[in-house]
Amino acid sequence: MKLVVVSAGLSVPSSTRLLADLLAAATAGRAPGPVDLRVVELRDLAVEIAHNFTNGFPGRALSAAIDDVTSADGLIVVTPVFSASYSGLFKSFFDVLDKDALAGKPVLIGATGGTGRHSLVLEHALRPLFAYLRAVVVPTGVYAASEDWGAEGLSERIERAAGELLALMTALTVPSTPGPSASAPVSASSSGAVQAGPEVAVPAQPAPGRADGFRVVPFEEQLAALRA
Repeated sequence: MKLVVVSAGLSVPSSTRLLADLLAAATAGRAPGPVDLRVVELRDLAVEIAHNFTNGFPGRALSAAIDDVTSADGLIVVTPVFSASYSGLFKSFFDVLDKDALAGKPVLIGATGGTGRHSLVLEHALRPLFAYLRAVVVPTGVYAASEDWGAEGLSERIERAAGELLALMTALTVPSTPGPSASAPVSASSSGAVQAGPEVAVPAQPAPGRADGFRVVPFEEQLAALRA
C-alpha cells in the first residue's frame, strides 16, 4: 500500500509539514500491513514547477514527484493558507498533473494557518479543487491554527481523518468478493417472472406506459407512502 504526502510548507521547520507528518503517522499506524510512505516537498520543486509551465516538460525531481502522486493508493495533501485560500505553489503543482491523474484516488485534505477564522478554507477551496479533479475526498479535513497545537481536539480530528483515509484506501485496493445476488444465475419462474438470485424478482411483462417493465413512481407518491 503506497501513501504519498504532499506538503506545501515554505518555512523550516514548517507547521504544514508537521501536520502532514502527524496525518501520515496516524494513517500508517492503522494499516494492517507495511506502508510505502513517500513525501513530496513542494518547496524543493518550485523552480521545476515554474519551468514546466513555460517549457511544458517536468524536470527530473518533478517527474519523480508526479509519478509518486499518480501511483499512490492514497494522498495526504496539506497547504498553508495564503489570502484565505491554498498557496499558489500548492495549486501550481496540481495544475501540472494530467487532468485524469487523481480520478478515483482517496485524498485527505489539510491546512494550517495563523488563526482559526481560516478553517473554512478546507470546504471552500481544497474540497472543490479535488472534487473537480475527481478524487475521493475523505469526509474529515484537518485544519490546524496556531492555537490548535497542543490543544484538545486536534489529535482526535487527525485520528478520525486517518481512519477514513485508510478505510478508502483499503476498499479501493483490495478486490471485493461478489455477493450472492451478483453471482446468482438469472432464471425464469413458473409464474413468468425473471428472478435474479434468491430474493430479487423483476416483472417479465412490461408495466403500463413503459416498454422495459418498470414504472417511474412520482416523488409525491413516494412521500405520501412514507407519511402513511
